[in-house]
Amino acid sequence: MHGATPEAGFARADMTTFCRLDELGLEVTGQRLTPDHAVLACRVVNSDQWCRRCGCEGTPRDTVTRRLAHEPLGRRPTILHVTIRRYRCINRGHVWRQDTTKAAEPRAKLSRRGLRWALEAIVCQHLTIARVAEGLGVAWTAANDAVLAEGKRVLIDDTGRFDDVTAIGVDEHVWCHIRRGDKYVTVIMT
Repeated sequence: MHGATPEAGFARADMTTFCRLDELGLEVTGQRLTPDHAVLACRVVNSDQWCRRCGCEGTPRDTVTRRLAHEPLGRRPTILHVTIRRYRCINRGHVWRQDTTKAAEPRAKLSRRGLRWALEAIVCQHLTIARVAEGLGVAWTAANDAVLAEGKRVLIDDTGRFDDVTAIGVDEHVWCHIRRGDKYVTVIMT
């Protein structure tokens, strides 16, 4: 008998958990599927109604929507439309937005899960930035800028990255067999 009772051990469908948005402090409130992408309407779980300057309670003022590219669902780019509440301090009138740093860096175009997907696609699956951008549904520059910034944060800004280095090797070889232009590359190994 189809649809009579759910099988034992199955929970009710939960898009928030399925799309790993609970890790980002977000909750899915709706969805829209088109042939070329998926849009998930989300809200920030934590209310964040206390003024960061004086500690007084704020009153809800209005909302804004932030759009973030998220890890693809299947072969479809997934876009998050995050509704962010703005508050006004009842004491001094200061206005602030709910904290979304758990979901993405300030002014970022990719969610933290979208950025992780991009890095794994480049490193593990050897995809190009163009394919990553296509998978996320963003411009090439948006994907490239996000990957370079995260690489710099994780690798270059790590002050202890050379702690275990005992020797450095240098090698030069022909990288491109052409008549004009740069043909050689220098490789440094630790």
